Amino acid sequence: MNRESLLAQTGWFLAALALALLLTVIVCLPLGAPPLETIYVLFKGGLGSLSKFGRVLAGWVPLTLCAVGLLIPFTARLWNIGVEGQVIMGAIFCTAALRPFDDGGALHIGLALCAAMVGGAFWALLSGLLRVFGRVHEIFSGLGLNFVALGVTLWLIFGPWKRPGVASMSGTEPLDISLWLPRLGALSVSWVGLVLAFAAILAVYVLLHRSRWGLKMRAVGENPKAATLFALGPRRRLLQAFMLCGALAGLAGATQVLGVYHRLLPSISSSYGYTALMVGMMASFRLPLVPFICLFFAVLNVGSIQLPLQMGLDSSLSGVIQGVMVLSLFIIQGLRLWLKQRKGAD
Repeated sequence: MNRESLLAQTGWFLAALALALLLTVIVCLPLGAPPLETIYVLFKGGLGSLSKFGRVLAGWVPLTLCAVGLLIPFTARLWNIGVEGQVIMGAIFCTAALRPFDDGGALHIGLALCAAMVGGAFWALLSGLLRVFGRVHEIFSGLGLNFVALGVTLWLIFGPWKRPGVASMSGTEPLDISLWLPRLGALSVSWVGLVLAFAAILAVYVLLHRSRWGLKMRAVGENPKAATLFALGPRRRLLQAFMLCGALAGLAGATQVLGVYHRLLPSISSSYGYTALMVGMMASFRLPLVPFICLFFAVLNVGSIQLPLQMGLDSSLSGVIQGVMVLSLFIIQGLRLWLKQRKGAD
């Protein structure tokens, strides 16, 4: 990328940020919330202390696992909307693997992590099979399977896995402390989760940009018919893309169970699957940008807790601001494309 192109992209990105700030002002004013103060409270709530930054990193891990995983099917032009359900199913399989043990160690945790990846991959495979053989668009099958996964979670919590004498939204019986992921010092984030997230980033980079598999996957995405003629096995590769993404989403569910909540909850996914879709769109599905945007969104999620405490605002306002960021980027990208096409026509 030459210097002029880099400056142009930087300028467009700054324009998107300026538009996002303007739209944030428009959103906040009817609520009677000072826009700049609201943004300040959000960022201070996520970065104001070391312990808060630890919570940010704890949210960054599963969000990054989901977001980098989504890059794999998107290479084949597939929208794995079912990633939310795959996170939930990973959490279910993780919990199921540990239920026979009252305590344990590294071997049991490793078993749970593997089980979570199998659960996420299995749930993604269902969506892939419907897409490849049933010609059901992955958006519709993914959304349907998300609701099914949530239904299975509620059935387990209020049924077979209910706490002795209690069945409530508080979830299943807590895991023994020996089955928790080890934390990074006094922070609430596990160093194992951080290692898994960085390993996933590196693995996806190598897979998509430094392997023949990634090259063939891009060919399948660009022209599936040509890929069939050249015997690239498009159906098989599409299913592989779904399963790899699902495995990483399942791993995200395991980090929620083992590293954050230490039990299975109805809201175990924390909507990280849907948020990861926004991250991917905001990054235009470019891997180098994904970890930083995930960190930005994690800061907003943690900082939103301070909105009702300090300003009397609903914490969901941070989600609105996230959506405004993505919308601003789309508007600027659309304007950029329109100007480029107009310039070409002239």
